[in-house]
Amino acid sequence: MLNNIGLPGLLLIAVVVLVLFGRGKISSLMGEVGKGITSFKKGVKEGSEELENQGSEEDLKDVTPAEDKDKA
Repeated sequence: MLNNIGLPGLLLIAVVVLVLFGRGKISSLMGEVGKGITSFKKGVKEGSEELENQGSEEDLKDVTPAEDKDKA
């Protein structure tokens, strides 16, 4: 059903949305979408950095046997 919309159909939809909501409302909406995308990318980057740091912290754990710790 949506496979044959084409360029004229998309332009018609864009014009109808512009008429219904107005230019100001659409520009503020697109600004919010942009902020959301930026926030999502930042979260993904921070999550991957956290996973990388977590892996390196596990490599640096003290693996000295318990009986050797008591002697020191």
